[in-house]
Amino acid sequence: MAVGIPKAHPLVRLFANLTRENFTDHLGWPDAEVIGYVTEVLTDFVHIDQVYKVRNAQGRRVEEVAEMLYEGDVLHRAESLEREREVHKHVGDYTLFMAGVFPEFLHRLKRSTAVVSADALLDFIRVGKVSYRIVSEFTYGPYAPSAPLFRKLSENFELCVYGLGHVRAELDRLRDPRFQALKGHLLG
Repeated sequence: MAVGIPKAHPLVRLFANLTRENFTDHLGWPDAEVIGYVTEVLTDFVHIDQVYKVRNAQGRRVEEVAEMLYEGDVLHRAESLEREREVHKHVGDYTLFMAGVFPEFLHRLKRSTAVVSADALLDFIRVGKVSYRIVSEFTYGPYAPSAPLFRKLSENFELCVYGLGHVRAELDRLRDPRFQALKGHLLG
């Protein structure tokens, strides 16, 4: 569950209800496992430290997906397969969250006349799908039970993004102050 937020907290219940309603009603996809996972991503990412939880070898926060991909590649910087899985899971979560909840952030990245970030050159949807697929290929030991969930997230990434767009629209209507604070931090 989310870092520091109890499962019974009203914000968790709000996210769970909005996700369940939108994934069931708008998408026709009442998959409790996916809905639960997407709710956890929303709840985790209320804390900005969770949005940027990947750190490099020097302990510096990694804020760009392009750099996260290097951190999660065993041929480049990842010191173990477990680190590869951990970083790719985060990349999947981050790209899902940003594409679904803050698509204007991605549009701003793409519209910039000067490439100020390597992320401007990335297709967040493709990167998210591939990252979740990589996580789904960890089918051994403690990772085996969650592998099918990540396969579903990979195969239905666009649908999850669309569903999160509906959740975001509901949150905007509600004007939740914590959501507005996170939105302000991410969008400047």
